[in-house]
Amino acid sequence: MDWYPLYNSLRIALISSVIVFFAGICSAYYIAGLHPFLKGFLDVVLTLPLVLPPTVVGYFLLVLLGPRRPFGAWFLETFDTKLVMTWYSGIFAAAVVAFPLMYRTARGAFESFDENLADAGRTLGLGNAYIFWRIRMPACRQGILAGAVLAFARALGEYGATSMIAGYTPGRTATISTTVYQLWRTDNEALAFRWVTVNVAISAVVLLAVNLLERRERARSGRARSRS
Repeated sequence: MDWYPLYNSLRIALISSVIVFFAGICSAYYIAGLHPFLKGFLDVVLTLPLVLPPTVVGYFLLVLLGPRRPFGAWFLETFDTKLVMTWYSGIFAAAVVAFPLMYRTARGAFESFDENLADAGRTLGLGNAYIFWRIRMPACRQGILAGAVLAFARALGEYGATSMIAGYTPGRTATISTTVYQLWRTDNEALAFRWVTVNVAISAVVLLAVNLLERRERARSGRARSRS
């Protein structure tokens, strides 16, 4: 059994999760303070990949990154590197489809934050950076971590956009999802079932992690209410 699809899926999911973790937190934090109209517009734009069919997301990525498109052609001529049909092409697809989960979860965590804590910090002369990293982030950490775990799970299971922008080449671009489809298409159901089992096992662990984070958050909230 060739374990490359597992290795490739994990590295794509991990790299894209790191990207969407910081991008989602930054976007959620700054958009939360915008005018309601602009905030609503950006919410729609940033959340759109969550509801679009993955193949449509893949099509947009091909339009943007394809070697015959302006940006893709410029990147190829400048760096002699293609942005499609490579293993790292899957990072673009995974990051785009996983970003809305991180963004929405982080935004919900920031919106539930008690701003009185930040105001109290400012009255003590604390800077915005200190308040963000030492007060706001610790208070919102459970929701943010849950969003990061969900984004990782979504990136790991991505198929539609990945198949369009990265394709399927054994030992080069294959992921668990694309491998399952190719094995099923070639009537190799026994091996396809093995990969399905691997994917289900990883997904179950991810969901257990999310449930654990939620349970800890409820317990922490309960202790805070009892002290008050």
